[in-house]
Amino acid sequence: MGGCIGGIARRRWEETGGTAAVREVVFRLLGPLDVHIGGKALRPGGARQRTVLTMLLLSPGRIVSVDSLIEAVWPDGAPTTARNQIAICIAGLRKVFNAAADASGLIATSHPGYVLNPLDHRIDSVLFEDRVRQAREFSRGGRTSDACDSFAEALSLWRGRALDGISGARIEQEAARLEELRLDVHEEYAGLRLQLGRHRPLIPELTALVAENPLREQARAHLMLAHYRSGRRADALVVYREGRRLLVDELGIEPGSVLQGLHDLVLRDSPELTQPRANPAPAPATAAAAQLPVASASFTGRAKELSELDRMLDERLGQSPLTMAAISGIGGVGKTALAVQWANQIAARFPDGQIFADLRGYDETYEPVSPATTLDRFLRDLGVPTHQIPADPGERAGLYRSVLGGKRVLIVLDNARSFQQIQPLLPGNGRCCVIITGRDLMDDLIGDYAVLRIGLNAMDPQEATALLGEVAGEQRISADPGAAERLGVLCDRLPLALRIAGARLAAKPHWSVRNLVTRLEDQRRRLDELSPGEGGVRAGFRLSYRDLPAPARQLYRRLGLLTVPDFSAWVGAALADVAPIDAEDLIEQLVDAQLLEVAPPSGPATRYRFQDLLRLFALECAQAEESEEDRGASLARAYGGWLGLADIARRRTYGGNHVMGYGELTPYALPDTLVEELMADPVEWLESERTALVDVVHQAADSDRSAAYAWALTVNSTTLFEAHNYLEAWRSCAEQALAAAVRTGDALGEATMLRSLGTLAIYQRQYEEAEPVLVRSVALFDASGEVHGRAVALRNLALCARFSGDLEGATKDAREALEGFRSTGDTAGESHVLGLLAQLELERGNTAEGIALCTEAIAKSREAGSVRGETQNTYRLAEALLRHGDPAGAEETCFKVLELTREDGDRLGEAHSLRGIGEARWRQGQWEAAEFVLLQALEVAKEVSDRFLRARIETDLGLSSAVRGSGDAVRWLTSARAVFAELGAVVWRERVDEALTVVTAAGALPVPPDGLVRVLEG
Repeated sequence: MGGCIGGIARRRWEETGGTAAVREVVFRLLGPLDVHIGGKALRPGGARQRTVLTMLLLSPGRIVSVDSLIEAVWPDGAPTTARNQIAICIAGLRKVFNAAADASGLIATSHPGYVLNPLDHRIDSVLFEDRVRQAREFSRGGRTSDACDSFAEALSLWRGRALDGISGARIEQEAARLEELRLDVHEEYAGLRLQLGRHRPLIPELTALVAENPLREQARAHLMLAHYRSGRRADALVVYREGRRLLVDELGIEPGSVLQGLHDLVLRDSPELTQPRANPAPAPATAAAAQLPVASASFTGRAKELSELDRMLDERLGQSPLTMAAISGIGGVGKTALAVQWANQIAARFPDGQIFADLRGYDETYEPVSPATTLDRFLRDLGVPTHQIPADPGERAGLYRSVLGGKRVLIVLDNARSFQQIQPLLPGNGRCCVIITGRDLMDDLIGDYAVLRIGLNAMDPQEATALLGEVAGEQRISADPGAAERLGVLCDRLPLALRIAGARLAAKPHWSVRNLVTRLEDQRRRLDELSPGEGGVRAGFRLSYRDLPAPARQLYRRLGLLTVPDFSAWVGAALADVAPIDAEDLIEQLVDAQLLEVAPPSGPATRYRFQDLLRLFALECAQAEESEEDRGASLARAYGGWLGLADIARRRTYGGNHVMGYGELTPYALPDTLVEELMADPVEWLESERTALVDVVHQAADSDRSAAYAWALTVNSTTLFEAHNYLEAWRSCAEQALAAAVRTGDALGEATMLRSLGTLAIYQRQYEEAEPVLVRSVALFDASGEVHGRAVALRNLALCARFSGDLEGATKDAREALEGFRSTGDTAGESHVLGLLAQLELERGNTAEGIALCTEAIAKSREAGSVRGETQNTYRLAEALLRHGDPAGAEETCFKVLELTREDGDRLGEAHSLRGIGEARWRQGQWEAAEFVLLQALEVAKEVSDRFLRARIETDLGLSSAVRGSGDAVRWLTSARAVFAELGAVVWRERVDEALTVVTAAGALPVPPDGLVRVLEG
């Protein structure tokens, strides 16, 4: 290894570092990191600064992300201040360079990191590779002596182990690469000098090289030949025997054919070894292929993907059998743009050429390019004369791999359609890099090769806005950031769509961004706006759609009929009327074609989703290729699937075997095994389908043909809406379904939705609004003879009466409801009304009757299998025990309720049970323990937004404060009274008024608990 800079190279480095170029900075990496400015050595700070600087030097002119710098500085885990510390390192380096040579601009900030300005500096490793490239060109041209000079210059730049003293995976990989290249150069340089007859001076140098690298057979072969030509035949054989012994002992292998062949020639004393071979005739100079398309001037974003590609190249090039990345995504997502951008960034690392081919895998005009055609072109581009290219495709592929052997060539295969199209184009060595783009991830490729998979999706919001700014003008886009963000959303943040939108703005300077947003908001014309002429977004989608099998095309169209944000595979089964397993296979074909994507995990089944533009294209195809009858029938099956599953989920949550009537609607039947799998946790399934159910209700309500599905789905979703407090979703569904029922003259649907809105009003403690709606619902049920629906409405009327203080009216309605539930066999409904009757008896002071009714209600709940009913009735039993003077029994019962609610994920029930525990402890004189659990209950009540319950808890807290003489009592009670008054809860408002009178009269003194017990009797 060369020890110091010398010869021609020394003079050139002195020229670049001398006083004549004071602003030029010289970096030396071929040894310990060394910096010279104006001929003077400069120390660039501590270890972190040196690591950061080295990372920038390894990628001159290319952005190095902050994440990459953090990983290099802290490989075992970064501190939370890592980004700030990197910024401090950069600032320190800039300060050092500026102080030495006014060169602070050497390091520029460029999102998402920093870049070393390619001007005004020299790097010895770059010069080393330039000289190596030059030497090889001289050698190929027969200029052996000039090649030796260039190799000598290259090796003279080395001062020791590359990047010595600086650690980090990326840095160590680059150091290993440079070291491997140095050894290659030593061997090539020695081979050329042997050709020139300079064998005797080579012996000491090659002896040292072989001693340092005893398993490198080429260096050993050169040393054998140098010994032989110097008249030292015995020494040549000793060199061979020592090499063979090492290979056998350490690796268990014999020497390769080159070394063995040379050994045989030495043994025979072959005349072939006596003189150097004549130099070959100079080959015609062939410039290395440089076929990469120009990178887009407006390329923006994709920092994460570029970083992944950089990391792959650093980790695998020269270390793995094949360095390869596959970029996939729907048409217009920017696959080619990313591939070309990155290829241009790394082109300098592939001095033997960069070749590019558009394989036309997705082209409406042309057939895909065959591998044989591409091979023919590539071989000619790589310098193979046409007459030497075999006709046989297999032989052609073999020659291609041979030509690439040992070379560093970058190969870009754009628009690949299949694995078969690209397999013959893959090189056979690890010094080449292959970039493939296509719409399919190509499982065969992934399975057979260690390939980096990059599935391109929509850009993130910041990248989308930046791209719009690059095309339309940054000032114009930044003038209305809200409109720019909305424009990105309407374009699905798809690069092609964003570029088209930006170009339209650039061509229409009189348009504001909001003008274009308004045009794109109209779904009927959005694809037209983004598909100028026959191209644009629609053309890219059409190519993917055209290549699908007919069943997959049909399912894609029908999925586009739905407005849901995501869906499970069973929805496809209903739309296409096929088995769920077949629908799943078809959906996976759509995912592979990038026409659908997998949604984030939610619920018991995998979910899928469209990008908006792709859904609009699917709807467009459905309207063009499916009859109105087929479209309607497909939607009815899908709505029926949701109805069937929601009905089962409701019954399993509500309890009992009562089957609700839906008029003429028939749920779509799915296989029992699938239903059981989905219904393992009914509430989880309802939650996973919540947004879809709301959207389906709205969509069904818009069409007279499907309007009945709107009310049927709403009534089955109420279990979810109530349990999780989704009150706005509940209201919007019920109102939309009611309007549709009235429009279509569906009396059953109208009655059911009036009842649902009345129930919602009760849930929100709006009793005055609830009563007239429920009275009208009962009348409609009476007219239609629907006994069960009438019973549910009467039960809710009883609740209104109870909260308004009309206990007699409440009891009358409840008794009628009980008869209705019993006559229709609804055991769960019966248990609910028994619990209500128990509550009414408690409020009359009849605790023994209340306990008996609670016990009967609990038994009916268990008979019906209604966990929710059992929970509610057990809570009522706890209240009954309190009124009966058994607070300890009440506390124990409330803890059972707490366990049930937490198992069921019922946060509202949890808040009620915590309140009950607090009251039970209050009654036992455990004031502080009561307050502790009541504050927990209050937090949960706030979380579920139940104002009535929150006021009840505040009442309890006020009483607890009063008995301790705390000044917080008036505050808690005043807050509770305001809520009760607003909600029309007359009984509770009067009780709190009574408590406030007692507390105010006591002043700052503790209030005896006996004077406050009446407030809790509610």
